Amino acid sequence: MNSPKPIRVLLADDHSVVRQGLCALLSIEPEFLVIGQAANGREAVQLAHRLRPDVIVIDIAMPGLNGVEATRQILAANPAARVIVLSAHSDDEYVERMREAGAAGFLEKQSSAESLTRAIREVAQGRAYYSPTIARRTTQAAHPTRDRHGMVKTRANRLTTREAEVLQLVAEGSANKQIADTLGISVKTVEKHRQHLMDKLHIHDTASLTRYAIANGVIEAGVKLTII
Repeated sequence: MNSPKPIRVLLADDHSVVRQGLCALLSIEPEFLVIGQAANGREAVQLAHRLRPDVIVIDIAMPGLNGVEATRQILAANPAARVIVLSAHSDDEYVERMREAGAAGFLEKQSSAESLTRAIREVAQGRAYYSPTIARRTTQAAHPTRDRHGMVKTRANRLTTREAEVLQLVAEGSANKQIADTLGISVKTVEKHRQHLMDKLHIHDTASLTRYAIANGVIEAGVKLTII
């Protein structure tokens, strides 16, 4: 009788020690096969496209392209892929954004090894898996998101994928030429995307754009060093 095929896993985290630890953990179980490791969101998108893993375990806060946008791009190219978030950031806003991006699971980094392996098994079978703490919160908060005035938030100002990429790179201190080289587009196109996202967010300077990115979890506080 043939043994079942292993679940092919891609790991994406900007900390090498975390990736190495996860790889060592999963290698103990014959049902898992780690086929790639990515150090940032952009690399995760590229590897997911090339390797076609069954499950991607991804962090949220990563340089260049965060886990939210990386997940959105991965699933746009391969809807059959399953994404599990493993992050130190588990506030409701992060959970909601990752669910909207298409993630099938969400675990805090302090979760046990057993929780992670169970999550991988569950999502590989087409089910969702959230840590018990997050699952309780999401059940209790199954209501429309509202702003500080009590109004239901709309999605009218949602950024496009390209605008979100430009936002993160601007907030991390990249100049337009650097952004153009990273994204493979012209400087003029970068300027166009930059203006569009500023118009959508009603923001008119780079410092405010950076503060918005930090406040909304696009980058972590402390990442941005060149703009005060």
